[in-house]
Amino acid sequence: MSATHDHPVSQLCDPWGILLRRDAVEMGVDDKALARLTHAGVLVRLRQGAYCLRSTYQAADEAGRHLLLCRAALLQYADHVCLSHASSCLAQGGPAYGSDLLRAHLTHLHGGGRNGARISRHVGGCRVGEVRRWHGWWVTTPARAVVEVACADGVGAGLVQANHFLRAGLLLPDELAQQADAALRWPGSLRLHPVLHLADGRLESVGETLTSLLVFRAGLPRPEPQWEVRDHDGTLLGRVDFAWPEHRLIVEFDGREKYLHHRREGESISDAVAREKRREDLIREVTGWRFVRLTWADLQTPARTAERIRRALAAPAAPAA
Repeated sequence: MSATHDHPVSQLCDPWGILLRRDAVEMGVDDKALARLTHAGVLVRLRQGAYCLRSTYQAADEAGRHLLLCRAALLQYADHVCLSHASSCLAQGGPAYGSDLLRAHLTHLHGGGRNGARISRHVGGCRVGEVRRWHGWWVTTPARAVVEVACADGVGAGLVQANHFLRAGLLLPDELAQQADAALRWPGSLRLHPVLHLADGRLESVGETLTSLLVFRAGLPRPEPQWEVRDHDGTLLGRVDFAWPEHRLIVEFDGREKYLHHRREGESISDAVAREKRREDLIREVTGWRFVRLTWADLQTPARTAERIRRALAAPAAPAA
């Protein structure tokens, strides 16, 4: 057990390792003592009036640290607020992509509010059905949180969250459309149109979602996601990220999370990559279809990558074996 968990102050923290100043003072730990504990590396100051055990904080990744900040803010403001925007998405299992993790996003249930230290307070009331409980606190529903992220953080961030929650079964297309209709007068609401148009729960990763957005923005034909490639006898050769069957073209996004997700028991990352290469060679040999593989670096040069896909769409495919 970490030394900070052995420290007596750990008994004053909540199950998440969080300690509010007001609670510490009530239990006899004054500001000077809190300062000493912070200087000694026992506590980390999350924001004004809120601390966390350093061992808990260091063990958390970037998303986990953001949720610690959110938990502290909710403890301070209780049921007057709900987590919203990127904070709500992250709390409900959404990806961290495109999120501002330095600040907790709160919406006052009765309207109003102003920004504070490491807190973004958003103006606007929540309707019945737009909030739900999370570990005893209020959060905006996945449908509203996706709309909030799209309006505030852009199409890419909103689409990533939409596809995640659609795939997880926590959001239905009709729910997203209804929530978007309710937000037509929100700042940034024009960003909702491409999100609604492209949202697809079949996409399995952030990289796949951003690839679909790149294709859309380039004006390229919309591909079929998660396409099953079969040989002449109908035997399944593999399922690919994107396919243009009429052009006999396949696009796959290669991200580390893909190999982690599909890695078999006892298989290393390099083993998974080699197996993927054998699958690709078999599909190419049997069908004659072309492959284009994309990485995160390709998403950073969208014009060049779109032109690469455009050339591949126009090129003749090799004859099938």
